[in-house]
Amino acid sequence: MSPALNRRRFLAASATGAAGLLAPAVTGCGAVTGGYEPDGLVLHSQLGGSTPGAPAFAKAVDTFRRRNPKIPVKVLTNADDLQQVYETSKLAGKEADLVLVNLYDKSLAWTEVGATLSVDRYMSRWGLRERLLAGPVEEWTDGKGRLRGFPYLRTNWPVAFNTALLERAGVDEVPRTTDALLDAAKKLRRKGIIPVTIGGNDWSGQKLLLQVMQTYMKPGEAKSVMRTGDFSGSPGARRGIELFVELRDGGVFADSAQGLTSDLMTTQISTQKAAIASMLSSAMGKVPDSAAENITVGGWPIPDDAVYEKPTIMRANASMGIWLSPNGEQKLDRVERFVRFMYSEDTVSHFVHGGRDMALRTDQFSTEYPLVAAGQRLSDNDVSECVTPDIYVPAAATQPLIQATGVAFSPRGSARQVRTALEKAYRSAGV
Repeated sequence: MSPALNRRRFLAASATGAAGLLAPAVTGCGAVTGGYEPDGLVLHSQLGGSTPGAPAFAKAVDTFRRRNPKIPVKVLTNADDLQQVYETSKLAGKEADLVLVNLYDKSLAWTEVGATLSVDRYMSRWGLRERLLAGPVEEWTDGKGRLRGFPYLRTNWPVAFNTALLERAGVDEVPRTTDALLDAAKKLRRKGIIPVTIGGNDWSGQKLLLQVMQTYMKPGEAKSVMRTGDFSGSPGARRGIELFVELRDGGVFADSAQGLTSDLMTTQISTQKAAIASMLSSAMGKVPDSAAENITVGGWPIPDDAVYEKPTIMRANASMGIWLSPNGEQKLDRVERFVRFMYSEDTVSHFVHGGRDMALRTDQFSTEYPLVAAGQRLSDNDVSECVTPDIYVPAAATQPLIQATGVAFSPRGSARQVRTALEKAYRSAGV
């Protein structure tokens, strides 16, 4: 797909949403009318409200302001609509200087279409490359060798097991195999306990489906299937989806999982209504101590004939980064100062202890969020790492794929019907 075509798609999509988003941007966060400050530094961030890491970010900004009183700093905050609001402000030439958001969905195309700029030369010039882990550098670099942003956060995606609930149901050990998981699900249901809670109506369900699908696929095959949407053409994908359906029909997932969300999943784990959940480590940071003290962190159970040797987890290296806009490139002295500050060990420490995983090298673990720290400490001796789909699923297919995932969690949907729904999601997106 040519850059020109991508640019047209970006402009068309942004123009379509501009009429509806312009007014909220003006009255809400000011991303269009107030996003450009010629004498200051404007940050557009997804770290607001109760988002894990929001207090650490607020503290970092306050500290930066104190240390740099001659640099006015303005912070614009959006949650799920940040990408659309940024694109709208970019069309108006009023975009923020730096954008703090995940490499996911719409943002995958930003650097290619000129909405943001490659930062590779600045990473090297400012001597920051040695601060980064290898995985984030690889995933933030596109197919043309452009580093799309300054990687900052990453995410572990382990599995939470409430051992108190398992023991109440007569399950003596955390399930590590598919057979053990199916057996545990039956025992938990007899006690009225939800076996595995999952947001089958949003991205969390999509992630778990694609994680289970990888059971019989090596990473290269998994990446290819996620890029192309050819679920039927891959023997491994077919077997993995059949396994998923077997787990669903075996009562592993919560009833009506296709209607649940990630927030409800977190609530069910936090209130100890469910025994197991595949969760973002940042979501685990929300689990209260009363539940956390009963939780062991591990990987997703696998069958004996899986391509992986140990229960699987995902690690999302493409979590939040710091993106440079065309406006920001006109203020490189201020941008450099802020990025260097964010990469400092002192600032990183606040995020670590605030319950976030870092794309940067650090030997620290969270003392306030034990489940997050437990996920960080999982090693190759404990789990196998499978492919996280975020950067491989084409941006245009992301939302259709999430919607199609509901078919997988719906009762009586066959493996063939699941494959068909997933493939239609890709085709509807023009992939």
